[in-house]
Amino acid sequence: MMEQLRFDGRVAVVTGAGNGLGKEYALLLASRGAKVVVNDLGGARDGAGKSANFADDVVKQIKDKGGVAVADYNSVVEGEKIIKTAIDNFGRIDIIINNAGILRDRSFSKISDQDWDLVHAVHMKGAFKTTQAAWELFKKQKFGRVIMTSSNAGLLGNFGQANYSAAKLGLVGLANTLAIEGDKYNIKVNTIVPTAASRLTEDILPPTMFEAMKPNLIAPVVAYMVHESFNETGLIIDSTLGFATKTHLVRAEGATLRKKPTDPVTIESVKANWEKVVDMTGAKNISKISEVTLNLVEKLQDFEDRSKMDGDRESYWTTYSYNAKDLALYALGVGASVANPTDLKFLYEGHEDFVALPTFFVLAGMCMESPIVNQAMQSLGKFADFSNVLHGEQYIEFVGDFPSTEGTFTTRAYVVDVLDKGSSAVALVNSEIYQDKGLVYRTQQHIFVLGQGGFGGPRTSKVATEVVAAPKRAPDAVVEQRTAEDQAALYRLSGDFNPLHIDPNMAASMGHQKPILHGLASLGISARHVLTRYAGNNPSNVKALKSRFVKPVVPGQTLATEMWLDGNRVHFQTKVKETGNVVIAGAYMDLKKVESSSGPAPAAAPQSSGAALKSDALFAKIIEEVKKNAAKAKSIGGVFLYNIIDNGKTVKQWTLDLKTPVVFKGAPKGKPDVTMTVSDDDLIAIAGGSLNPQTAFMKGKLKISGNIMMAQKLGPLLKSEAKL
Repeated sequence: MMEQLRFDGRVAVVTGAGNGLGKEYALLLASRGAKVVVNDLGGARDGAGKSANFADDVVKQIKDKGGVAVADYNSVVEGEKIIKTAIDNFGRIDIIINNAGILRDRSFSKISDQDWDLVHAVHMKGAFKTTQAAWELFKKQKFGRVIMTSSNAGLLGNFGQANYSAAKLGLVGLANTLAIEGDKYNIKVNTIVPTAASRLTEDILPPTMFEAMKPNLIAPVVAYMVHESFNETGLIIDSTLGFATKTHLVRAEGATLRKKPTDPVTIESVKANWEKVVDMTGAKNISKISEVTLNLVEKLQDFEDRSKMDGDRESYWTTYSYNAKDLALYALGVGASVANPTDLKFLYEGHEDFVALPTFFVLAGMCMESPIVNQAMQSLGKFADFSNVLHGEQYIEFVGDFPSTEGTFTTRAYVVDVLDKGSSAVALVNSEIYQDKGLVYRTQQHIFVLGQGGFGGPRTSKVATEVVAAPKRAPDAVVEQRTAEDQAALYRLSGDFNPLHIDPNMAASMGHQKPILHGLASLGISARHVLTRYAGNNPSNVKALKSRFVKPVVPGQTLATEMWLDGNRVHFQTKVKETGNVVIAGAYMDLKKVESSSGPAPAAAPQSSGAALKSDALFAKIIEEVKKNAAKAKSIGGVFLYNIIDNGKTVKQWTLDLKTPVVFKGAPKGKPDVTMTVSDDDLIAIAGGSLNPQTAFMKGKLKISGNIMMAQKLGPLLKSEAKL
């Protein structure tokens, strides 16, 4: 059973505690040992009148149950008097819950100065004066817990409550600043956004809702937030009906409103970029002004860097984020299956060798949705749109470390040349994919623009990465795989939503009997075959890949990948077995080394890191615990290896050899009984209790291989580190 959280020795001030939420806060804190100042002016909902009855009644209820409380009838505008009541009666102050409030609802045009001033006086000035009166005492004792009470009307607005909404959002700003100023003194300031039945809402809410929104469902949330064990600050917590959730402000990626640093910003350029300005895809929470400033500096530097890189060329910059779910979905889309044991590492994020298929990364370099091809064609008096472009060829080359299993890329795409093939044009589109400003890989697409040739341009280009014909001999290996009837429907979920691949009517209008398979899906299937046969099934062994798409594939047909080994290059072409048609031609995969095996590749050696990690201190304590409890450690009798990762790569290893027993940095000589792979931050979160180990395991943040049941035996030994 969880230990009860108590407030023995703590003194709490609760304003507006004569009824509703404030009353529930006071009763709950008193029942858990706190001495409570029950403040309530006893006025009506609009602030009129005064009565001691409300506060006295709550104090009596507390005392009748053996608690300690005193009433206070001062206005919160004179907050120093309320704090004086606490000091005079109990000698200290630890907790302030700013709960007092009034309503003076009017439509905006009818709000009087008095309506505005009174609402702001009680909500804003009251919280300010009461908290300020205790602030220096909090700082001296190195402890304080403060709650501001906001409202969804403040966060979102509400008709007829302009005065109230402004005050309630103002309290969020006050809390945010106090959270910053108080943090080094162990003063935690947070905001509650409650929706509960009270004097303020009794004739506003429908009767059934009023009955359901009981204040006692919210009180435990606030009580926890003012407990000494609660160390978070600057939070906005929304709670009602026995439910609680965090709310925070998010900031979108935004958009650059000019192409070059020397260009002006015009009304027209703002309009042209407005969709990007308001696009919340990839929006992030920024909790500090310093983060905003840093973000702006980074954007300015990035803008200048991109402008220098682009020169006079029209480039299209975008970001692409992915995670383990995206990798597994893609692998299924290109025919990976749990029926094949060597495919499991592409499908299961908990696999110790979980990795992306190399062709997955083509997706980040795709240019189909960018305007650059059409812009290039327009400069030639031609046009390109969704209806007349085809993906003709694809190239990808890895120039840095093989990408990790989750991350975000920044992609620059640009047309490097346009070829005239007579009836059609071909736009050569280069993409450069960066991570942390370093080039990771590059791609090139040949985009056929049907019916737009004849402009007198070149037929070939020196900058084109060309396909290479296969050797004129029988293939060295052939791998066959039947595609599923749903192959195109599944692959499209990786991002290519062209209805040609799922809509029968669209397929018929383009001359196909039924929806066809994406060319990149066929390429992904073929590349898997090559990877398995000649690359040791190791994606990081791939240097480059090139292919030409020749004819369509209908889902349900069988693909036969024919392969020829030539040094470290594997030439391949793909046919439809049922028709004999070549669908991928002139293709090749360049490898770092040839591994002619269908089995899985050996695990890559971890990168060593001499840099200190947060978890180093954790393992230092584990070493102490093992020394103290050597007999208990030996009774477990297992060898546990921790792989500490950063961006998907192992940067440090720790071994718990409980057979000896000994704990040391590095890998064991033999095979460990249990291997646990986790990032430095996630390991600290698990050890600190903020991340449940079962949740971490289910989400793929903690990967365990070997004897999983043995891992659970570590708890009794490690005590405070039991969750490891």
